[in-house]
Amino acid sequence: MRVESNWWEHFFEGLSVKLWLEALSPEHTDSEADTIARLLRAEPGAELLDVPCGGGRLSLALAERGYRPTGVDLSAEFLEHARSCDGADRVRWEHREMRDLPWPGRFDGAFCVGNSFGYLDEEGNAAFVRAVAASLKPGARFILETPMVLKNLLGHLQHRPWWKVGEMYLLVSNQYNHEKSRLDIEYTFLSNGRAEVRHGSHQAYRYSELYKLIASAGFDVATATPWTREAHSVTFIATRQ
Repeated sequence: MRVESNWWEHFFEGLSVKLWLEALSPEHTDSEADTIARLLRAEPGAELLDVPCGGGRLSLALAERGYRPTGVDLSAEFLEHARSCDGADRVRWEHREMRDLPWPGRFDGAFCVGNSFGYLDEEGNAAFVRAVAASLKPGARFILETPMVLKNLLGHLQHRPWWKVGEMYLLVSNQYNHEKSRLDIEYTFLSNGRAEVRHGSHQAYRYSELYKLIASAGFDVATATPWTREAHSVTFIATRQ
């Protein structure tokens, strides 16, 4: 499978956006927003950075809780949806690449959750974490959730899983490249007789590698819960030095 290195620039268009917007329930989003607020230890009124924010579900939920979020994403379609939602005027939306965070020392907390980390190459991923660090006030927390920890990923990886979301189907073909430590993925989105195929790739890390990557950006690093091999993702709590 050949995947372009900049695949993420044009992946989130059309059916992929439609599926992601419908994939999670409002109840799931509320629970996730409450967890993020608790882990960040930021008081309502604090400025929070959601990067990448996708369709804005978490920024909007945190705005409802009294926070002042900034949502950053490169997908124009995701941001168009975000800006059309109720309460969108309580969030600042920024059409930017995830490393482009020109707000030194501004935020009281930041988060990157779901499967949003690892799109870039190793240097790009490190540059992203450094950019987040630079945007935070000293003592502010960064929540990084990722399934791309090798011992977790390889223990759960299926070659051809599929999901149904509403009236849409997502078919996935996974190929792990052990030489590059990357998971290359072919996604097929199906809806009402229409099919769209996308290709993506994620950098995977040993736990110790990812821990050191975050720490080298100027963070003190811990995890939200003790690591277990059975977990589908790992949540790092990184405190800006």
